[in-house]
Amino acid sequence: MEHRIHELKSAVPGTVTRLHSFHYGPQDSDRSVYIQASLHADELPGMLVAWKLKQHMAELEAAGRLHARVCIVPVANPIGLTQQLMDVPLGRYELETLKNFNRHYSDMTAVVAEDLEAVLGDKEADNTCLIRARFLAALEDTSPANALESLQLTLQRLACQADYVLDLHCDFNAVAHLYTTPAAWPTFEPLARYFGARASMLATDSGGQSFDECFTLVWEQLREGFGERFPIGYGTQSITLELRGQDDVDHDLSNHDSRAIVDWMMQLGLIHGEAPPLPSLPFPATPLSAMEFLTAPEGGLLVFHAHPGDQVVSGQLVAEVIDPISDVVHEVRASQDGMIYARSQRRMATAGMIVADLAGHESRRSGYLLAP
Repeated sequence: MEHRIHELKSAVPGTVTRLHSFHYGPQDSDRSVYIQASLHADELPGMLVAWKLKQHMAELEAAGRLHARVCIVPVANPIGLTQQLMDVPLGRYELETLKNFNRHYSDMTAVVAEDLEAVLGDKEADNTCLIRARFLAALEDTSPANALESLQLTLQRLACQADYVLDLHCDFNAVAHLYTTPAAWPTFEPLARYFGARASMLATDSGGQSFDECFTLVWEQLREGFGERFPIGYGTQSITLELRGQDDVDHDLSNHDSRAIVDWMMQLGLIHGEAPPLPSLPFPATPLSAMEFLTAPEGGLLVFHAHPGDQVVSGQLVAEVIDPISDVVHEVRASQDGMIYARSQRRMATAGMIVADLAGHESRRSGYLLAP
């Protein structure tokens, strides 16, 4: 195991912020996995899973069973982790810029693609190595303007050459679910089964240049530009695993989730051993464009009638928003058949607030598909 320390750009003199990465497996392996946790720093279930994965990887490495390079970043956002206000953690947005920590990562496609046609060849593996080297060089040549950009670039540099990128998140109050691309779904579908994903939502471009998509979109766009003339595969396949809700920092759950990742790696041959039989998938994969946010029409006391994991039909009552002064009760109903996979932790709704997330089957949205 190798422990690396990455010093980030300081916002002010006299302060130091560091990112820690842990590296396992044979140096000469031609396959690699990158795993990070708690990029939204108030989403802590993934941090516990990453810690347990560190123990798994150390044991597998010592036993000679690890056939891939594995990088684990258990605390992916030390900046957000320090943001506490009156005993409330505020880890989703960076307080100086008010930017979401999981949006607007650097798009390196244009830099990587510049004069690329002149050096591409007829072997996919060689083209993959070439593109990865250019991707890393482009990131290395980029200078961060502030602490947030320093964090984002450091994470991108660590992950950009990995075959598989796993970003561990959670929602407010939710069941296990995930986001990935249609192209990567065949690779991650076994992980969805081991994980027990109650919703699996697929999109090539969700519109926010999030961490997982800042890699996959480069490969998608290069395939579109050069794929008819040169063999270009998917050099990185990414997934965001949502480890239920913010309160689910639990040994039993984290044991299950870390084991699911190990079993998936075994199934891919990244770890020597026989993977367990694949469980059934609780709910089919659906387009992210079919996911809908159910919102409160007015402010008021929020009372739920549906729980995360409930399958609902169009028109079914999901929640009530009660005005205790006027006695008006506003109903929030399912907009289509699907799965309620997440809901708010707040119980006083504001007008227009997202109340619950519904994984539907009918695509009704386009463009920006993510929560703020």
